[in-house]
Parts: sequence; C-alpha cells; structure tokens
Amino acid sequence: MTEAWQSARLGLRAWLSLLAILVPLSAAAGEERRETVTLFAAASTIDAINEIAEAYASKTGGSIRPVVAASSTLARQIAQGAPADLFLSANVDWMDHLQQQGLVEASSRLALLSNRLVLVSPLGADLQIELAAGAALAEALGDGRLAIGDPAHVPAGIYARQALEALGLWAQVTDRLAQAGNVRMALALVDRGEAVAGIVYETDAAIADGVRVVAAFPETATPQIDYPLAIVEGRGNSAVRKVYEFLKGEEAAVIFRKHGFTATARGR
Repeated sequence: MTEAWQSARLGLRAWLSLLAILVPLSAAAGEERRETVTLFAAASTIDAINEIAEAYASKTGGSIRPVVAASSTLARQIAQGAPADLFLSANVDWMDHLQQQGLVEASSRLALLSNRLVLVSPLGADLQIELAAGAALAEALGDGRLAIGDPAHVPAGIYARQALEALGLWAQVTDRLAQAGNVRMALALVDRGEAVAGIVYETDAAIADGVRVVAAFPETATPQIDYPLAIVEGRGNSAVRKVYEFLKGEEAAVIFRKHGFTATARGR
C-alpha cells in the first residue's frame, strides 16, 4: 500500500509538473493565434487588403488590422514610432526612407505588386484625349480641374507629375490642379464631378462606378510603379511573419490580381 501510494504520488507530481509546462505553452499558442497583426498599407490597396484580411482570418483564425493612408503619411507615422508590424508602400522612395533609418528589416523587403497610371473622367463626360507628347491637355480640361495626389508627397501624385513632365504636359496644368491627400481622395473628386479629370492608378479606376478611363499613360512616360513590402524592425514575431508569408503567397496574389494589380513577388 505504502509503495503503491508513493508511486501514485510520484506519478501525480510528474503529471502536475508536465501540466505546469503545457498550460503556459498552450496559452501562448492561443495568444499567437488571436494576435492581431497591424499592416500599414497604401490607400490604393484598401479593397484588396480588406479581402485578404478576410481570407487570412478564415484560413488561419488570425487577424490582420489594415491601417490605410497615403504611403508618405504611413512612413512618417512609422518613423515616429507608430505600432505598425508590416508596411506595404506604393512608392519605393518612402520604403527607402525607412530602410535608411533602420526602421524596416532590409532582408524582408520585396517588390510585392506593381500598378500603372490612367487618366479618368466622370462617367458620361465627353473628355477625349490621347496621352502623348504635346497633347492639348489643358484645352481638354476646359474650365475644370485635374485631380491628382499631392505631387510633393503622395506616390500617385509624384508619379503623375513625372509622367506629365515626360510628355511635356506638366506646365499646362500646374495652375489647374485639385491636389488630394491620397489617390482615393483624388478619385473621389472625379467620381463626384468636382474635377473634370484625374490621374489615378488603374486599380482605383476599376472599382469606381462613377468614372471611366479616358486613356492610359504610355509605359515609356512613367517609372516602374512598384509596391514594396517589408517587416517593421523589431516587430517580426511569428504571427507577423505568418502574415508576411501569406501576403507573398498565391492565395493573396489571386486577390491582388482580381483587383487589377500585377503580383510581382518572387516565386510568382
């Protein structure tokens, strides 16, 4: 009896010791599954990112919290210590800005997507123009304005200025601009008829019911429009890396393509 009781007691102690180890590990695993990963993403990706977040939650039980704004705004917030885990920029320069300060993991950086610029007008408007060198863009605008992202800060606005300069059209429209805080705001100005035309990404034009594409900018007039993705320095825990891998994967690529992006990450 005594030996049996001692054996049982030792067995119980061993079980309790094992339980003391397993319970914290189980709790930690549960916390990881429930952890919300914050993705700072360019405004032009909002529809695709929201759909990807839903797909990720359905597949893994994890959560992606998108914070969407102009890439310039997001980069400045990250530089000021905002709690971002991942950054998807619509402009390589803003990612360069953070990388030079050691604020993103350089080894995690990749060109995830690409896009292109188009000229749009309100649905039903009769604006017609071919985007070529010397085109009469100001004349085509009439008394109206051209909506673009702020060309000093917003990637779509920076690209728009570069494209117009390449075609010799920038000087025509510098006093006719309706500058917006991000590309979706520029799109909204056209959608509401507050601007007679706008320069936005092709992906933005595809989701707006109230606009039509007048013309696409020739590839020779625009720089490569890449969307780099990187993990924010010091934030690369297992949950963040799981989201990072999902964004690189084929399931996310299908969604990005559905929304008009070209998925360019290595392996696709």
